[in-house]
Amino acid sequence: MSTNFYQRQTDARRTTKWLVVVFTLAVIAIVATVFFATLGLAMMANEQEQLTRGVAGDTLDPWNVPLGASACSLALIAGGSLFKVAQLRGGGTTVAENLGAQRVPQNTTDPVERRLVNVVEEMALASGVPVPPVYLLKDEPAINAFAAGYSPSDAVVAVTRGTVEHLTREQLQGVVAHEFSHILNGDMRLNIRLIGVLHGILLMGLIGRMLFQIAARSGGNRRSGKGDSTIYFVILGLGLMLIGFLGTFLGNLIKAAVSRQREYLADASAVQFTRNPEGIAGALKRIGAFVSGSRLKSPRAAELSHMYFSQGVWEGFTGLMATHPPLAKRIIQLDPQWDRKFPALPKIPAAMSELGLAELGTAAGLVGLSAGADEVPIEIVQDSPEQVGSPTERHREYAAELIESLPSEILETVREPYGARAVMFGLLLDADDEIRQQQYAALTNSIAPDVVELTRKLEPKVKSVDPRARLPLVDLALPALRTMTKDQYHRFSQAFAKLVEADRRIAPFEWMLHSVLLRHLRPQFEPTRPPRVAYYSLERLGHEVGTLLSTLANLDNTGERVERSFRHAAQMVPGVNVSLLPAAECTLPALQKALETLRAVTPKLRHQIIEAAADLICYDRDVSIKEAELFRGICDMLDCPMPPLLPGQPIPARASA
Repeated sequence: MSTNFYQRQTDARRTTKWLVVVFTLAVIAIVATVFFATLGLAMMANEQEQLTRGVAGDTLDPWNVPLGASACSLALIAGGSLFKVAQLRGGGTTVAENLGAQRVPQNTTDPVERRLVNVVEEMALASGVPVPPVYLLKDEPAINAFAAGYSPSDAVVAVTRGTVEHLTREQLQGVVAHEFSHILNGDMRLNIRLIGVLHGILLMGLIGRMLFQIAARSGGNRRSGKGDSTIYFVILGLGLMLIGFLGTFLGNLIKAAVSRQREYLADASAVQFTRNPEGIAGALKRIGAFVSGSRLKSPRAAELSHMYFSQGVWEGFTGLMATHPPLAKRIIQLDPQWDRKFPALPKIPAAMSELGLAELGTAAGLVGLSAGADEVPIEIVQDSPEQVGSPTERHREYAAELIESLPSEILETVREPYGARAVMFGLLLDADDEIRQQQYAALTNSIAPDVVELTRKLEPKVKSVDPRARLPLVDLALPALRTMTKDQYHRFSQAFAKLVEADRRIAPFEWMLHSVLLRHLRPQFEPTRPPRVAYYSLERLGHEVGTLLSTLANLDNTGERVERSFRHAAQMVPGVNVSLLPAAECTLPALQKALETLRAVTPKLRHQIIEAAADLICYDRDVSIKEAELFRGICDMLDCPMPPLLPGQPIPARASA
């Protein structure tokens, strides 16, 4: 791909700023139209009044009405947009449920739903993002899908019934990979904001239609006369309807301009992810051959037209306001040899089309989780900053094998909310018997006895999980944990905190698991504000950068190696005054606070920080799996989703900046 994750994130933010400018211009155009239209009506009314009286009597001030109408229209647009933004505060879940989608249980046994959940889990683990809840539009026979949310922490993936019933597994992978690219590239947040800000513009037409209908009924119930002013309300209603059409036109034009080019980028990302152009191209061909195509039946479908995998509503004859490139053009980009024919294809039986995770793990044959490797080649870690947000087919194969490597009892348990809590508690249990008993005592005082008992039962299997699978295990648990009630969540988070504090010390790796889990779970139950860029330079953040690098330097080094590794990494952040902190000051709360601040820097600067951290970890030429996974967790907390590090495998080509 021509741009990396950091540049795509920057482009998404730049597009958001451009959207604000264009929206402001559209509002000015609408308000100006209202002003001049009502000014003309007011002047006509004054002239009519003078003709009726025959003298120049008291007349309305022709400026009062247009100024008042303009103020009202501005308030209407602002109020409508603010209302919609507030309504969508629930993130992806709200968007999916408003369209009529139903959540698919993570432990479903339905073969069609099971295949969909398997594909989404693989893609999420390969991308380094939390596994999103999966939604199914059961009443939609068309082939389509979308991802929605403000961030990967509250993202959902929704697909139609036609998608899971009529696509092969590799075609479904192509569609899901396309949607994950929207998650990684920052498109979701842009798309959901677009729904909110455009809602106010579209309200003008609705108000005009209501006013026209009321005036028409009122005029029909009374005899028309020279002094009858109903006609002016009819004209005003028609005017607002016309202005509403203008708002609809401008709104659709904005959506088309914002989303069309990003669809090409998502297609290209999906091909890189799956290394199989025929997967996504085949899905697009099926849409062309399918009688229902990709058009949705829901009356709310137009509101989300810019979010779908393919065109979801009719968008006119000219294509001027189309939110997606033409279907044939997208296919040609992916398959230049295509003969431009859409062959009719039969329905795919889910039971026959699901390859199965065990077979996938054998087919991949790349990672060898059972080989017992306990180190990650330093070249893999050093190049890892360039892999952020850019997963490949090798990462997906790794994720499939990693899921297959998990004990079946753990995998089944982590997919339901009751057992997921016990598995998460088990990840934080200390290896020391005395400390572990203190942790169990803390759990007994804060959580239900049956959960404690299940934690004891699962403990041996949880502790046997490969360290490389622990962070993915947290990601797998998130969809089930998100179904907890608020009371269950508060009890769970309190018990988690007590488990961490029970021995008054916890290893950085376990702390990272705890921090990542609660960071992604919190937005579902607590009001949280997505991070905003507040720093465009690292000059004022020397203490925070120093805290991060000092903590990593003291993690696995002693003596002079601590200072040498720190100074080596400090060279990666020139112009920043960083100081090596003593080990006593490198506490986990201090690191947590530093990471929360560093999340607010621009993507380019986060890239610089991650490169420095990677070089520091690799300084001693010996990177353990725990160090590598801790590094991935730090990247996650900086909102830089990193694909799994593949032990012993050739690294992908470095993406160009």
